[in-house]
Amino acid sequence: MFEHLQPLPQDPILSMFAGYTADTHPHKLDLGIGVYKDEQGCTPIMRAVKEAESRLLTTEQSKSYTAPAGSAVYNQLASALVFGPDHPALRDQRIVSAQTPGGCGALRMAAEFIHGCSQESRVWVSMPTWANHIPLLAGAGLEIAEYPYYDYTTKGIQFEAMLQALEQASAGDFILLHGCCHNPSGADLNQEQWLAVADLMTCKGLIPFVDMAYQGLGNGLDQDAFGVRLLAERFPEMLVATSCSKNFGLYRERTGTLFIVANCSADAQTAGSQLFSKIRSHYSMPPAHGAAIVETILSDTGLTTSWECELASMRERIQGLRQQLVAAIEASGIDGDFTFIQHQSGMFSFLGITPKQVEQLRQDYSIYMINSSRMNIAGLNQGSMDYFVSALAEVLSAR
Repeated sequence: MFEHLQPLPQDPILSMFAGYTADTHPHKLDLGIGVYKDEQGCTPIMRAVKEAESRLLTTEQSKSYTAPAGSAVYNQLASALVFGPDHPALRDQRIVSAQTPGGCGALRMAAEFIHGCSQESRVWVSMPTWANHIPLLAGAGLEIAEYPYYDYTTKGIQFEAMLQALEQASAGDFILLHGCCHNPSGADLNQEQWLAVADLMTCKGLIPFVDMAYQGLGNGLDQDAFGVRLLAERFPEMLVATSCSKNFGLYRERTGTLFIVANCSADAQTAGSQLFSKIRSHYSMPPAHGAAIVETILSDTGLTTSWECELASMRERIQGLRQQLVAAIEASGIDGDFTFIQHQSGMFSFLGITPKQVEQLRQDYSIYMINSSRMNIAGLNQGSMDYFVSALAEVLSAR
């Protein structure tokens, strides 16, 4: 049987990273993999995480099984972080949550839950969206539709086109929105646009589905959750998938959360029973270590303060790199307006160069990014900024 299988192409990001790893160029630069890097080019373990792990090492008493929902305390603390501790949906017990294996696990279990609710409902995703959204959702049997989002010409959101496309959605369809730090574009809805989208979805009977993988890395923990909290107040039903990979630096610990917001407490409990059954039939229960770290941090005022301070410094560093990159490009004399970079949020931006130019950066200068020219701003540092801008100038001057 197996001899009839055909090999599949490797994921382009993983393939790029393999090339980067094998590259021996002394100034090679990885601007593709979506991880935060510090000024030394490392993806550090946060101080609060180190302290939490140290405490767990001495206090943890068992490695026994957990439940399909994961840790109840983790879920409670994660709910408060995402929705705010006094959110009406939490007070009314309208939210049920499940600790998941990363944001990917949250998205896939959301897809399985949607498929169990209605096989007719479509999920609308932005053009472009994170590369793994469609495989995760369509892999559960969901129909995918797309709405315009990023304008590659203006380097901003095609908001009117987005609304016009969503007018074509049917009642019961799910609209996947990026809560903050849109991946791959870095272009986020402002508060007025969130309100307009909420109005349209209310009129059309559409269901919000928010993926918020970067809370705290855009404008702040509360600011980044504006859209999620608004929709949870206004809609009787919605889904929210979150990740602790970026804001806690727990990439390999695979720690995420799926929240189901229901019309009432009873409906939330019923939805939870369906979700936990899906989880049981897929991976049975989530890994515990990453969630235990987050739980330890958010249960301790001192650790929470330490984590929030370090997260703020990461956010400010990214914002500073955006401004420095724009200034360096302008000083280099490169023809073109790159000021859009400093107005975007999170780690990513489209540089706006062609796949051929991306390939030239890789071949001639060992600068790696994916062919769409999505670059991880956090992959830059003071030592690499001039090298990158000089290489970019050379490539663009040859066109």
